Amino acid sequence: MQDGLDRITLHGLRGRGLHGVYPRERVEGQTFIVDVALGVDTRMAARTDDLAATADYGVIAEKIVAMIEGDPVNRIAGTCLADPAVHTVEVTVHKPDAPITVPFDDVTIVIKRTRSEVDS
Repeated sequence: MQDGLDRITLHGLRGRGLHGVYPRERVEGQTFIVDVALGVDTRMAARTDDLAATADYGVIAEKIVAMIEGDPVNRIAGTCLADPAVHTVEVTVHKPDAPITVPFDDVTIVIKRTRSEVDS
């Protein structure tokens, strides 16, 4: 996270989606679990109790689950950064049912993005 920003973290957002590189993943689908850490400045919201002064994590959570369950895309970070209150985001996507032939607990990918990376 960027210095000077606060963090709102959502853990365990889950849905079933058709994402993946293998045809089986896009036909049979699998469970995806997403964690996001939003870098926000909450000072104004703390002073005013105005939700509009910070990120509405409930709305962001709904958008992420809709993406998991929707068309195969890789834009969760961009969706989070579309909220004007979010300056940075770290997205962890878990694939507990990944097509691996050996015993395993989880497969994750972690993506970190800032607004400037998405805007450029």
